[in-house]
Amino acid sequence: MSTTFFTKIASPKAIGFISTRFHGTDGVTLEARKWARLFEEMGHSCYWMAGLLDASPQVSHLCALAFFKHPEVAVLHEKLFGTTTRSREVTSQIQAIKEKLKDDIYRFIERFKIEVLVPENILAIPMHVPLGLAMTEVIAETGLPCIAHHHDFSWERERFTLNGVNDYLQAAFPPLLHGVEHVVINSMAQKELARRFGIPSQIIPNVLDFETPPPGLDEYNFDVRREIGLRDDDWLILQPTRVVLRKGIEHAIELVRRLKDPRAKLVISHPAGDEGNEYMTLLQERIADAGIDVRFIAERVGETRGTTADGRKVYTLFDIYPHADLVTYPSLYEGFGNAFLEAIYFGKPVVVNTYAVYARDIDPLGFQTVEMTQLVSAEVVSKVRTVLQDAALKQAWAEKNFQLGVKYFSYSVAKRKLYARLANLFGEGF
Repeated sequence: MSTTFFTKIASPKAIGFISTRFHGTDGVTLEARKWARLFEEMGHSCYWMAGLLDASPQVSHLCALAFFKHPEVAVLHEKLFGTTTRSREVTSQIQAIKEKLKDDIYRFIERFKIEVLVPENILAIPMHVPLGLAMTEVIAETGLPCIAHHHDFSWERERFTLNGVNDYLQAAFPPLLHGVEHVVINSMAQKELARRFGIPSQIIPNVLDFETPPPGLDEYNFDVRREIGLRDDDWLILQPTRVVLRKGIEHAIELVRRLKDPRAKLVISHPAGDEGNEYMTLLQERIADAGIDVRFIAERVGETRGTTADGRKVYTLFDIYPHADLVTYPSLYEGFGNAFLEAIYFGKPVVVNTYAVYARDIDPLGFQTVEMTQLVSAEVVSKVRTVLQDAALKQAWAEKNFQLGVKYFSYSVAKRKLYARLANLFGEGF
C-alpha cells in the first residue's frame, strides 16, 4: 500500500507526545519519531514534552522533572523497588512530584492546543512513577483522546517484581480509562495486558521505511573498513547493539571463535548501557580466552555524521551496515527487535537467537535466517560459513527478507494501523 494513502483527512489534529525523554537513539525515541512522521504525512501536527529533548523549542515543552534520571526522581525511585512497603513520607514525595508534573502537562496541552495525547511507554514501565500517575490523572480529568504506546511492562523486568508501589502500578501502569487506545508492540504483551488488567490492545510492531531503498556506500562512508582497521577481504560481523546483558553478546564471541577463520572480525557498534560495567568486563575476559579480533567502535558511531574530539570521522549506524557481511543478534530478550529489521532492510544475513517475541511474532512469517537457541551449535557455525561464502544464497535471502519486511514491518503497515486508532477515537472520516 502506498504511504500516501491516508494523507487527506477532514480534521487534522494537534498530537502531543509525552515521555521521560525524546533524545538520542533509544528504542522509544526512535519509534516515537517514526509515528510522528506518519502522523504528519496524514496532515496532523506533532508536539513533544519530556525531561530530555532534542526537538525544536518551537514544537516542544521541556520539563526537567519528567526525566527519569532527574536527581529528585532518581533518589525517589531507589525507595520504591526492592521493598514491599513505603513510608508516608515517600508517598508524600510521590504526590508532590506528581502535582508538579501535572502542572507541566497542562501547560503543554494549553500551549499547543493538544487534541490527542500519545504517552510513550510512561504508562507501561515504572521508570518514573510520579509521571505515570500524573499522566493518568490528566487523561481522567480532561477526557482527551489518547493513544498509549507501550513498549515494556513492569512484569517483563525482574527488578520491578518486588516493590512498594503496587497500588500505583495497578492504577496507572497502564490505566483502564475511557477514550484510551492501548497499543503494544508484540502479541505476548497483548495477551498479558488482557490477562492481568482486562485491557484490550492493538499490536503495532516496530517498523522501518522499507518503501525507501536503504542507503549504500557514498563519498563519506566508503572508508569505514579502513578507518576501523579492517581489510576488504575481512568478514565484518556486526553486533549492532548496546553492550548490555540481555543482548547475549557472549554468543557472538563464541560464534567468531568457532569459525576459526582469521578473516572473521566482530565489530560492536554501541557502548555499554545503564547497567554498569560488569558485563563489559565479562566480555573482555571471554574475548581474551577466545583469542579473537573484536573491535569496539562506539566512539566512531553517532546519531549523525561528524568528527571525534581528535578529528576522526564519526559515522552513523546506517553507514556501518552496508559494510557488514553478517549481523549477529543473539539477544536473550527483546520487546521486538529493531536490529533484526535493520539487518533485513540492508539485505544482510542475520544470526538470531529465538527469543520469545521473535519465536512467536517474527519467525512464523518466513524470514530466512540462521537461528540459534541459546547455543552456538556446530550446525549454526556451518550455516554461517555457508552464507558467508555463498554470494547467490546471500542474495536470495536478502531479496526474500526485504519483501517480507515490506509486507509486515513497513511504514505503510504502521500508518494504516495508526489511522485506525484515530478513527476509533474520532469516528471514520475525522
